[in-house]
Amino acid sequence: MHYLERYSAPAAQLRRVLARKISLSCRYHGEDPALHATALDDVVARCVSSGLVDDQRFAQARAATLRRRGRSARAVAATLTAKGVKRELAERASSVGDEEELIAARKAARRKRLGPWSRGDRAASRQKDLAALARAGFSIAIVRAVVDGAGDEDSDGDALA
Repeated sequence: MHYLERYSAPAAQLRRVLARKISLSCRYHGEDPALHATALDDVVARCVSSGLVDDQRFAQARAATLRRRGRSARAVAATLTAKGVKRELAERASSVGDEEELIAARKAARRKRLGPWSRGDRAASRQKDLAALARAGFSIAIVRAVVDGAGDEDSDGDALA
């Protein structure tokens, strides 16, 4: 309960954390962690059934946070999957329209000082900027629009429509 009060987590992450704690305790007390497997399953099932752990709610909240930080839909889905969210749920939570993907790419480019936000010769660093955003998971059309764009942002850093 202490872990869930501090962190939002999917069921798979909760299972990993509790299994690690059981393993540490069993190592200290000289017990076999397999003896506690059914108790671990029961605790995770109770947390899920009571609503303390909700993978869909976690996926939506984490995806929104990552999108605000400028992560691509592919990167968001990969992060959620790594946390233990099922692939289909991760893809649903991370799917966005092209306009939102463009806004996230602009945020990433501004944070990494790529394209219109670079300090050096834009023409010389164009290929590196394209590659950096492509590695971040953005499509080539979005990457080209951002790197070749004029940085159409207002003074608050929000994309203009």
